Amino acid sequence: MKIAVLGAGAIGCWIGGRLAAAGEDVTLIGRPRVMAELDHGLEVSELGDRSWQVSPKLATDASATSDADCVLVTVKSAATAEAAAELARAIGDRAVVASFQNGVRNPQTLRDALPGRTVLAGMVAYNVARVGPGHYHRGTTGELMIEACPAAEPFVAACRHAELAIEARADMAAVQWGKLVMNLNNAINALSGKSLFEQLSDRAFRRCLAAAQREALDACATAKLPIARLLALSPRMIVRLLPMPDWAFRPIANRVAGVDPNARSSMADDLAAGRATEVDYLQGEIVALAERAGHAAPINAKLAELVHAAEAGGKRAFTGAELAEALGVRA
Repeated sequence: MKIAVLGAGAIGCWIGGRLAAAGEDVTLIGRPRVMAELDHGLEVSELGDRSWQVSPKLATDASATSDADCVLVTVKSAATAEAAAELARAIGDRAVVASFQNGVRNPQTLRDALPGRTVLAGMVAYNVARVGPGHYHRGTTGELMIEACPAAEPFVAACRHAELAIEARADMAAVQWGKLVMNLNNAINALSGKSLFEQLSDRAFRRCLAAAQREALDACATAKLPIARLLALSPRMIVRLLPMPDWAFRPIANRVAGVDPNARSSMADDLAAGRATEVDYLQGEIVALAERAGHAAPINAKLAELVHAAEAGGKRAFTGAELAEALGVRA
């Protein structure tokens, strides 16, 4: 099948690279700077030191999706409406569009702009980072998930042929909210200035994460939104375990999820590169959800405020104790 990846940054390049390595016809569509780095090839690697060298087709305009059977949308959430408008002018009537983005609103934004087309919700459960020019590395464990329907089956088959773990799910709304709750750590990691491994090894940072996730789970429960379990333990159980002493938490964490020592959140990468973050689509979504029910979400509201301050040049290397104090959380 012909697969186009619109918004090929870290996630898009990695997924597209893995599919291209298995022989799929892949076109990566991204910013000229990113595509220029790939002129001499793309390297994708993952935990366990496996790596692949590939040379997918490259483009910088959505018109390259015109003959695609499947379009993977991996742009940042703030760019979804613009990407959808570009796709509406370019893609064929039979193309399947799949959103592999953070947040919960992007699939509907695409559907609104692409009436009559098949638009599927997707989810990426792992972290991918650019570790060098043309080199993208998956630094955590996890798999892809996509909305279960006949239109998704060719893409699922392509992923499995590429040994790219994927699961078709009938409960993608619950999956998206479950991933959003997990992604609340993106802001904490970005404000820590540390790798994910270092940050999650610090009990004070974990207390901050537990407070943010507990607030989110309570807001979802009030709104009667189901939350999918995406790790070996339920979200509520993880919230209870996060504040444990470091010596007790580490062996449990190692069994639940693998993390590369150098992996950082995508929000940390955005801050480092001077790009706008997705905090309004993560923490901001929880704040809005709570407000609709007449409640407040002060932990997530403060995290959003601190990230926006960091975007404007403010502090972005909090210690765990400093962040806990700023959030009003016991360190």
